[in-house]
Amino acid sequence: MNQLAETAQLVDVLIDRLDSSYVFPERSAAAAELLRANLAGGRYDLPVGPTLCELLSDDLLEACNDKHLRLIWHESTEASQDEEQLVAELRKLMRRENHGVRRVERLPGNVGLIELTLIPDAASAGPAFAAAMQLVVHTHALILDLRRGRGGAPDGVAFLASFFFADGETHLSDIVEGPGGPTRQYWTSSFLPGPRYLDRPVYAVTSASTFSGAEGLAYDLQALKRATVVGEVTRGGAHPSEVVSLREHVELRLPVARGVNPVTGGNWEGTGVRPDVVVPAETAVDVALQTALEAIARDETLPEAGRAEAAAHLGDAAG
Repeated sequence: MNQLAETAQLVDVLIDRLDSSYVFPERSAAAAELLRANLAGGRYDLPVGPTLCELLSDDLLEACNDKHLRLIWHESTEASQDEEQLVAELRKLMRRENHGVRRVERLPGNVGLIELTLIPDAASAGPAFAAAMQLVVHTHALILDLRRGRGGAPDGVAFLASFFFADGETHLSDIVEGPGGPTRQYWTSSFLPGPRYLDRPVYAVTSASTFSGAEGLAYDLQALKRATVVGEVTRGGAHPSEVVSLREHVELRLPVARGVNPVTGGNWEGTGVRPDVVVPAETAVDVALQTALEAIARDETLPEAGRAEAAAHLGDAAG
């Protein structure tokens, strides 16, 4: 088979996969139309390789406005990994990154901080999340640093969010699988292996790189008015996806479900999570800390010593 025939075959396989599995059929049709037009116009007159994958990914983004939908090129001559292998590799990454918990700290004024890079599934990350929450249980306010947060599992997001609600009766989000369902609901957990963090301010700090599951945590807490989001508009990827092999070296990251928030009726796909307080990412933790200290200093339900400690550090946080 010659070069152009291989390219045309890849485009056909890609379109077939979109038609059969992509969560938005109307976008799949628009993508198929654009890809076929570009193929006929010579845009893809290239060998199957990284440059072609980038072009196809750019055109998929143009047609579908979906940042999870993209082609992945692997230089290895080995066959592309199947989903089971990818999940195994991801679990290794999660263990190396301490299941996403990069840092837990008590900041001045008795403000807790938890920095997260991943939000894995609850079965994997539950002990690490519970341990982190145990370490901040006696703080007067909490900052969740999601600036470097990447992907996450919906049940992991729901598990972590559960620490900020009193019981198992808060509806957090829905995931609609495929073009028309079924729908899986995510609620807070009635039991947690650690202390809940209630009746105290929570701040979710974001950047333009915050993505996927980390966005989901910020979005759900913001929609339920349980956290104030501080920082930058996030990257905007809300659709759970899987990786499928199209041919040797080429894989497709394919969204197979969509999130629906019960409060907003939508999600953050393409728009990102919009902060309540918009500031550059590099200063967002400082701004959140300043806001938290101000809230603590005026909270008359707290002991006078706690309010005085917060007030003493207000100038430091502002500086």
